[in-house]
Amino acid sequence: MKALFIGGTGTISAAISALCLEQGWELYLLNRGNRPGLTPAGARAVTADIGDLPAVEAKLQGMAFDVVADFIAYTPDQVERDIRLFEGKTAQYFFISSASAYHKPLASPVITESTPLSNPFWQYSRNKIACEERLMRAHRETGFPVTIIRPSHTYGDTGVPVALHGRKGSFAVVDRIRRGEKVIVPGDGLSLWTLTHNTDFARAFCGLMGNVHAVGETYQITGDESLTWNQVYEAIGAALGVKPKLVHIASETLARCCPEYPGELIGDKSNSVIFDNAKIKRAVPGFAAVTRFDQGVRRTVAYLYGHPELQVPDPAFDAWTDAMIERYERFEREMPTLG
Repeated sequence: MKALFIGGTGTISAAISALCLEQGWELYLLNRGNRPGLTPAGARAVTADIGDLPAVEAKLQGMAFDVVADFIAYTPDQVERDIRLFEGKTAQYFFISSASAYHKPLASPVITESTPLSNPFWQYSRNKIACEERLMRAHRETGFPVTIIRPSHTYGDTGVPVALHGRKGSFAVVDRIRRGEKVIVPGDGLSLWTLTHNTDFARAFCGLMGNVHAVGETYQITGDESLTWNQVYEAIGAALGVKPKLVHIASETLARCCPEYPGELIGDKSNSVIFDNAKIKRAVPGFAAVTRFDQGVRRTVAYLYGHPELQVPDPAFDAWTDAMIERYERFEREMPTLG
């Protein structure tokens, strides 16, 4: 069986690539070749910018695939390009959407694939919704063999998942916890969240590859473990051997401080969600997410601190965090009491 992954070296796709090769797939990775060290042994590199349509067409001339998966398509024009490229050249095309596309605010915290899609807070999510609509229209009109996947918060060895971070990633937050410094948690930290290890995600995804029953269908792939954000940070602290010092600040307040936060917080992480994964379990018999977060994050922390290149400081985020906490705690001290 022959597969083409566009991207193939990210958090989700790297785990899928590794498992596909283990299962005996003939795997091609199409990307710009900027991270050759992440290309797994056994995969065949196709070096091209997917945005350069003539170059990609030349590279793939005469080739056909059982599966094509685009891990870096975010906008309708990009999936329009993929429809043109792969119509008649693949038996199955995977689009990686997002669980953030589900309706916000939520009418119910229990999420299934039939939960309506609408997110007025995040353009990223609205783009994913538009991509889904275009691909399903192509499936209805021409039989384009799309399978839509909606991941939620998926992590692996290279990054610790947190609720709030700066533009340089989550390491600054993790290292603040390690150093015993205060960190911000949105809201009261009691909203429920689901974190999925990329190796668990890969087993479900690979179970759908080449599955004729998955064509024209949508699947969410997550774990079944629901944690509060307080529990998430406690687990990170335990992996570091420290007790985290949490400061709770309203999500609405934080959303006014950074242009990314309205989408990431109000449109996603501040909403309690519980995923009903019955559909993916029917499609992939025996699938279960087996990596508990407290176990997975220990592995991630160990990997992170064993690889200095991943330890990216974020002085601007640190300064902002310190200023936010100082002002918020001063405000709390000065609040009038009722009695």
